[in-house]
Amino acid sequence: MTMQQTFADLGVGKPMIDVLAAGGIVDPFPIQLATLPDTLAGRDALGRGKTGSGKTLAFCIPLVHRLAHTRKTAQPRGLILAPTRELASQIGAVLEPLAAAHNLKVTTIYGGVPQSRQVAALRSGVDIVVACPGRLEDLMKQRVVRLDSIEVTVLDEADHMADLGFLPAVTRILTATPSGGHRMLFSATLDNDVDKLVKRFLRDPVTHSVDSADSPVPAMTHHVFHVAGVEAKRELVHLLASGTGRRLLFMRTKHQARKLAKQLTESGVPSVDLHGNLSQPARDRNLAAFTTGKARVLVATDIAARGVHVDSVELVVHVDPPADYKTYLHRSGRTARAGSAGNVVTVALPEQRRELQAMMRKANIDVRPQQVAADSPPVQELVGELAPYQAPAPQAERSAQSTDSRAHRSQQGRSATARNRKRVGAGRVPVAVTADRAGHKGASHRRTGGHQRAN
Repeated sequence: MTMQQTFADLGVGKPMIDVLAAGGIVDPFPIQLATLPDTLAGRDALGRGKTGSGKTLAFCIPLVHRLAHTRKTAQPRGLILAPTRELASQIGAVLEPLAAAHNLKVTTIYGGVPQSRQVAALRSGVDIVVACPGRLEDLMKQRVVRLDSIEVTVLDEADHMADLGFLPAVTRILTATPSGGHRMLFSATLDNDVDKLVKRFLRDPVTHSVDSADSPVPAMTHHVFHVAGVEAKRELVHLLASGTGRRLLFMRTKHQARKLAKQLTESGVPSVDLHGNLSQPARDRNLAAFTTGKARVLVATDIAARGVHVDSVELVVHVDPPADYKTYLHRSGRTARAGSAGNVVTVALPEQRRELQAMMRKANIDVRPQQVAADSPPVQELVGELAPYQAPAPQAERSAQSTDSRAHRSQQGRSATARNRKRVGAGRVPVAVTADRAGHKGASHRRTGGHQRAN
């Protein structure tokens, strides 16, 4: 039997390997196995992988590797562009410990907050900037930051950049970086103008695809529940939200998300909302409540369809079916991450069934709809199988447990297949959460393994 390559085999240096191991990351994911030999060698790369595939480390590692071996300058030498502020924050959280291992400084730049701290960080000197295009362009126009020293540029979720209309700004930013720099672009799809970016800014790039661009996550079980009307839907949604595990509910409108979170909380299910009407501090507070377990349910609009990572989200409920299959896949990808199992439920009223059926075909998901009420056997079976939520241990206990948990995490990943049948989650205690704006064929096709916090 062929042994899987390690990070050391791929050419990752010991300082970063030590950081990864300290976080329980031992075995590379497929996207990392595929891309790292080329990107560590400095070759331009186009990475295609579905949500939860581990692409954040796939570009952070070669970025830090390159800058650790080149001379510091007064201006940033590394740039990562992300479509939203929450995703930028998530990337920064993954990047910072890797960079610190080589004495590299990182700062994150995005709108929605005062720019004073970001300006101060840039003026004090940073090596890597993780930025959203809008705020970065503002600071470039103010001459707070220049990009003429950039050696490595990463564009993450390029397809989402296109969806949000950011590609003109991205084009201007990339034009401001040296033409001979190392560039990496990661995108789930290459439609619209993304391919134009590849052709213009990447030099003879190597392309690596992990699963098809629209493939669902194999550890995910999909359910489509047809309900007779609005009242039956309300009862079903409240039941699905009322378990002890962590659940994520998606709505189409901000008003409905806020209203449902309030109703659930008043009924005894601690819930918070996440949508575009919230300020950044309010988003941070609500996400923190969700990740620590103070709130068991997050009710969100599509602002959370990409980039949200919370350990052990066992259930995603499409309370309102999404507008298109890509959004369905991204929403659903908040569960069954990094090899863990998860369930996805879509609730459909009679008038939504035809459109939903067409969308599921496009998403390549083969699941038989079931007509249900809250007390129907399929619903009760699902509710009974969901894993109990394990609240975070006190700090002293977590410290005492950390050595053992790290030593055995690989074994936990290998034994996850057996636990999936009972839906007992193998995720570790949640320590961080971030979000951004904004799946497979049924229950029989599942897989487990791996223990990274993937993006």
